[in-house]
Amino acid sequence: MRPNILFIMSDDHASKAISAYGHGLNQTPNLDRIAQGGMRMDHCYVTNSICTPSRAAILTGTYNHVNGVTTLDTHIDNRWPNVAKHLRQSGYQTAMVGKWHLGEGKPHEPTGFDYWSVLPGQGEYFDPVMIEMGKERTESGYATDIITDKSLDWLNNRDYDRPFFLMCHHKAPHRNFEPHPRDRDMFNKKDIKVPNTYNDDYKNRARAAEAARMRVRIDTKYSDLGLVQPEGGAEVGELCFEGSTERRIPHPEDPRGLVLIDRHTGENFTFETQEQLAHFKYQRYMKRYLATIHAIDENVGRMLDWLDEEGLAENTIVIYTSDQGFFLGDHGWFDKRFMYEESLQMPFLIRYPKRIKSGSICKDIATNVDFAPTFLDYAEVPVPNYMQGTSMRQVLEGQTPDDWQSDAYHRYWMHRDEHHNAWAHYGLRTDRYKLIFWYNSGLGQAGAHTPDEPPEWELFDCHADPLELLNVAEDLNYNKVFIDMLKRLDLKMAGIGDIPEHNSDAVVAARNF
Repeated sequence: MRPNILFIMSDDHASKAISAYGHGLNQTPNLDRIAQGGMRMDHCYVTNSICTPSRAAILTGTYNHVNGVTTLDTHIDNRWPNVAKHLRQSGYQTAMVGKWHLGEGKPHEPTGFDYWSVLPGQGEYFDPVMIEMGKERTESGYATDIITDKSLDWLNNRDYDRPFFLMCHHKAPHRNFEPHPRDRDMFNKKDIKVPNTYNDDYKNRARAAEAARMRVRIDTKYSDLGLVQPEGGAEVGELCFEGSTERRIPHPEDPRGLVLIDRHTGENFTFETQEQLAHFKYQRYMKRYLATIHAIDENVGRMLDWLDEEGLAENTIVIYTSDQGFFLGDHGWFDKRFMYEESLQMPFLIRYPKRIKSGSICKDIATNVDFAPTFLDYAEVPVPNYMQGTSMRQVLEGQTPDDWQSDAYHRYWMHRDEHHNAWAHYGLRTDRYKLIFWYNSGLGQAGAHTPDEPPEWELFDCHADPLELLNVAEDLNYNKVFIDMLKRLDLKMAGIGDIPEHNSDAVVAARNF
């Protein structure tokens, strides 16, 4: 009997915010049920750490230079093949519920699904509009609950004689972080541990790290932290970007006189020092972010309970993941985009009692382009040759092939986006090392370098420096490693058909070692 496949994905959920990963930030007992009954993957990586491209890679099993979805503004061409189309053709009934984020309208709406009901764009947390089979309708309630309700309704009304493939995509915990009212106060009695790198000074790194506008201290806006934005101009905060009406919360050297107001309770917050203000911002950010995750965990529990009640748990593959990682104050940042570990790593929990050993932990490298081939493999459907990923089935079942991939490729294309000023880059992650090339040339257009943004290389020894604080690309002791990683990067890019912005011969010749 072919298995059912329940694929649950959230948006921007860092693995550190799942208690099964052992970081102690919060408790997620229902997500932990998946890990306890199956496997936790520790080295699952995203190939482009931004929402739309990651979703395209998951759906198609291809890298973004192939599927054409390289940025938030390049939407999917839904005439192309995808994993849902292959599964439906083979007899599965298929559904997509929740955040789609691959475009709206006929050229971009979901295809390959018997039923779909999706949020337009980012969607809203409360009373969201949803597009159901091409028609807009406003739903009453909280998005995480609604997406689960719709998923369960479809499951209860499915054809019981055929296996199902359901993609349940939550909006949470995406910015702006808006918890359900029942969860708003759940972290009030404790402070969240501040990461060791919160006060990162970005020394010994590429210039892109310091240039990014993703710092909790100075780049969070009033709505991020559930605060009232006062009337006024620049005196109440810098505009987030040109044309925006939202402003960043000020971070003056002397914050005395600054009053921040809780938009739900009206409570006033004042500060004596800049460090008090920085601590306040981090705590507000994290508590709101984690509270949105609590609702996800509860709703995942509802779906797991449903499988138990229906007697389907044994023959259903359950996956929980996120479209990428997220910075939880690491290096002082929120958001994602970068190839640094917190953003690159996707949480990945999978349970399939028939095949996957309970409580297992996998250290092998996998990426989001491997998801689609894995679904097809378990569904006994041939993996089409256009897919660039590899089925993870043997890895998941504890029989990793000798020739299993030993690296992960990442490329971010949105050079200097107006919101976050993140710079374009690509690179390779192996078990021990990470090589990043900041080519700083817009959307892949060679020759567009500016004088203040010459290309830069970063090399990190992830065993000796797991926090990625020391770039050793110019370190004499790592010259052999650098050249080896450069060769591996070239082979990877050639193998997947991506066009490099660097010339390896020139790079090696320029090294004065």
